[in-house]
Amino acid sequence: MSGKKFFIVGAGFVGWTLLDALVAAGHTVTALVRRESHAKDIEACGARAILGDLHDATLIADTVAQHDVVFHTATADDLPSAQAVLAGVRRRAERGDETVYIHTSGTSLLADTSAGAFKSDKVYHDNVQAEIDSLPDSAPHRQIDLAILRERAELASTGKAKIALMIPPLIYGTSHNRLTIQLPSLARYALKHGQAAHVGQGKSVWSTVHVRDLARGYMTVLQHLESTPGSASADANPYFFCENTGDAEPSWGEMVGVMGGVFKEAGKVKEASTKVMPKETYGDVFGPEFTEAVVGSNSRSRAVRLRELGWQPKEKSWKESLVEDELPAILKEDLSAYQGYAGAVAS
Repeated sequence: MSGKKFFIVGAGFVGWTLLDALVAAGHTVTALVRRESHAKDIEACGARAILGDLHDATLIADTVAQHDVVFHTATADDLPSAQAVLAGVRRRAERGDETVYIHTSGTSLLADTSAGAFKSDKVYHDNVQAEIDSLPDSAPHRQIDLAILRERAELASTGKAKIALMIPPLIYGTSHNRLTIQLPSLARYALKHGQAAHVGQGKSVWSTVHVRDLARGYMTVLQHLESTPGSASADANPYFFCENTGDAEPSWGEMVGVMGGVFKEAGKVKEASTKVMPKETYGDVFGPEFTEAVVGSNSRSRAVRLRELGWQPKEKSWKESLVEDELPAILKEDLSAYQGYAGAVAS
């Protein structure tokens, strides 16, 4: 990878953490950012920043055309920006330049409709490609993933495009004073309503990963693609999960229970116990359409392939991180205007 140039589309919570890992490894990194203030922060970390957003298709394609490795970490649900990346990859292939493109999807792909009622027995393994290929086209993120895989198949004949999908589960941790989405939204809900709450009975479970372990996961996938000649073929497995819990995934009830205990000790709620979240309050989390899927479903994944490549999680567990890092940060926030999370949920 020496001398190669790296481009990150979306240097936010995940992308910025990945950027740190790449810069620490001595790589030349460019990041697409939306604000001048963020650009200054990115440049202070040793990378180059360009101003733009996901709608700047020409800018993204042109920038990709100048870089050897591309990571899309902005969102799992923006097809035009992914198509812009692929346009740049195709341009490079046509002139004989190889590109590695790692796109971020998410394990909402695997989510069921349990709404907290039960822990599912269904576990997906990334070394069994058929398990993921069998997911319905209507699954979250799947249409974008399929568009990328179709272009990957078309580019396979060139031997110049190595494309993979990173599929993280519930991401936690802090990075550059930023937080992730799912657990912090439930924590803010608890503070607003005076008690921690879960969807339904809170029995459904998700696999988890710390954001820095995820960053190392991207690096592991990159090294694999760089060193494996057959990884550009159309039939090579494109999927990589990245989880750190194995069979010990936490339930949503367990996670919000930790929040209740911390907030009770901090004097922010009257009871440490949790309650069923009333459906009429879903607007204070992810809205009536998405709340049960985002924080009430089962999503169980196993990162078999990463572990076979030598990756191992090293960071704090979800509980340690929640108690020591995320919840203390949320307790310092001004939540007077909090009305739920309205953005796209990457995971």
